[in-house]
Amino acid sequence: MPKGYWIVRVDIDDAEAYKKYVAANAKPLAAYGARFLVRAAPFENVEGTARQRNAVIEFPSYRHAIECYRSPAYQAIIPLRSAVSTADIIVIEGYEGEQPA
Repeated sequence: MPKGYWIVRVDIDDAEAYKKYVAANAKPLAAYGARFLVRAAPFENVEGTARQRNAVIEFPSYRHAIECYRSPAYQAIIPLRSAVSTADIIVIEGYEGEQPA
């Protein structure tokens, strides 16, 4: 079964207030088996548009990724994020097919 991922791009308007969201998201993410692969790391925008911060969060499956986002626990903390930031979040299924040779 392919893993699921959140791809998150965010511009933060109030870094101190955003910390409340970061602290609050730990519990719902852990409940669904999430693991950060990328979290606020240095990056170079080589094409297209960018936001200040990026994250890639891996889940055991696409179903886990969707269920975490839709969970009451996560939905309850979205206002902490949306009040102090602008985000683009996609939930996507991983790929387990053939790779370029």
